[in-house]
Amino acid sequence: MASSVLSCNLGFPSLSHRRSLPTKSSASISLRPLPTRSRAFSHGISYPVRKSGVSPRISIVRASAASTAAPLPAKQSSPWQGAALKPLAATIATGVILWLIPAPSGVSRNAWQLLAIFLATIVGIITQPLPLGAVALLGLGATVLTKTLTFAAAFSAFGDPIPWLIALAFFFARGFIKTGLGNRVAYQFVSLFGSSSLGLGYSLVFSEALLAPAIPSVSARAGGIFLPLVKSLCVACGSNVGDGTENRLGSWLMLTCFQTSVITSSMFLTAMAANPLSANLTLNTIKQTIGWTDWAVAAIVPGLVSLIVVPLLLYLIYPPTVKSSPDAPKLAKEKLEKMGPMTKNEVIMAVTLLVTVGLWIFGGVLNVDAVTAAIIGLSILLITGVVTWKECLGEAVAWDTLTWFAALIAMASYLNKYGLISWFSQTVVNFVGGLGLSWQLSFGILVLLYFYSHYFFASGAAHIGAMFTAFLSVASALGTPPLFAAMVLSFFSNLMGGLTHYGIGSAPVFYGANYVPLSKWWGYGFLISVVNIIIWLGIGGIWWKTIGLW
Repeated sequence: MASSVLSCNLGFPSLSHRRSLPTKSSASISLRPLPTRSRAFSHGISYPVRKSGVSPRISIVRASAASTAAPLPAKQSSPWQGAALKPLAATIATGVILWLIPAPSGVSRNAWQLLAIFLATIVGIITQPLPLGAVALLGLGATVLTKTLTFAAAFSAFGDPIPWLIALAFFFARGFIKTGLGNRVAYQFVSLFGSSSLGLGYSLVFSEALLAPAIPSVSARAGGIFLPLVKSLCVACGSNVGDGTENRLGSWLMLTCFQTSVITSSMFLTAMAANPLSANLTLNTIKQTIGWTDWAVAAIVPGLVSLIVVPLLLYLIYPPTVKSSPDAPKLAKEKLEKMGPMTKNEVIMAVTLLVTVGLWIFGGVLNVDAVTAAIIGLSILLITGVVTWKECLGEAVAWDTLTWFAALIAMASYLNKYGLISWFSQTVVNFVGGLGLSWQLSFGILVLLYFYSHYFFASGAAHIGAMFTAFLSVASALGTPPLFAAMVLSFFSNLMGGLTHYGIGSAPVFYGANYVPLSKWWGYGFLISVVNIIIWLGIGGIWWKTIGLW
């Protein structure tokens, strides 16, 4: 069937916003006959009917009150262009109801008010009465208006490096596509793996897994390297945002690359910036060390299983509408030959990318963090003219993502500072400890509560800092082997990032590409979380027993 064939549009020379002419099967251009009577337009041009023996003529007359032109239709009121009222009402109602509920014992009034505004903002982000950035800005405004946060506190996360790293990733993607380097790399991938969509997906997944140990920022890997590549592949295969072709390839590929990025982050100590924090808290809490090899050996089996299962599962439940194309690799090779050698801008873009990735890999030795490396790379692109500042300003998605992600980080951070998270952790610990269950069941409950409480966090590091020590201490006290408990909590501190579009650095990057609706992002995020938990506690549990972890 035509719908099951991957037909990559390998004919256009660049990935700039061009559309191919409609084909006979998709659209047609027809010439309509002249109208049967003359039409008078407001600008005064009339087209009389051709009569037998009379040449057609065009007369231009001045529009006036005395004109015989047909009367204009009554002016209609313009449609409402503001917020969607029902979602807005649901958002406000959520905040007001929680605000009016008395704060539980041990929770300050400020913390409870901030929770009400935070949850209302989350409801607004889900229901979208306004674009995400606008909803987040309204949430911040509410915190300042109600004196729940000061202005400086509400906007403090705009100085956090992660939102800026994500925004910079979109600027890199612009240069990657604009220069044609994205096309070149995309055609290389198609030539090697393009006979099927699933093959393309797995090639990207395992490429990212190979880079994960060397680049300790999932935001940098996702945004600086794989988002530009994935977007190029989607466009090259005729899957674009906004024209109804998102499901050809882009929706599945974006969601797959995101969900597997949280898996690769969990597989290596150096694959996510917050992983060393887990290792450090483990040492401080139970006086045992998690080394790089210890982490990798424990995670490799369940990690590989997840990397194989998750893309296939998404392929079955959220499939691309095009699945195979036996001719695509041959066509891609022909296209590469026609492209010829790399242009000057392509070379500059490639060298800049290599410099930036090198700084991400060796940044620890050189004392250069991920966002500084990205700024250096963007500076090179701006100085050489590969990307212009006007183009950066035109990347609306980048600025929108920066706004809403920074807003959520700020509110989540102050929920922790106001003591709400520590209160929640202690409440959970006391509850589970009082059930009198076996350590296996108690630990299972602790793990689930730790995992799904991530809906309240916009940062893995914040979640680890707020709850890791308390949950590890209680798990150990209830009889769970301490190192086993620490390893599982460390792995799940990454896997839980797949729940939402803000839970880990790669989430806003891939969600911001706008290929996947928010409802599907959250729905499939929850489903994949269940699959990952089963794999890591089931197959992982057997593996950990084999290597003597418990």
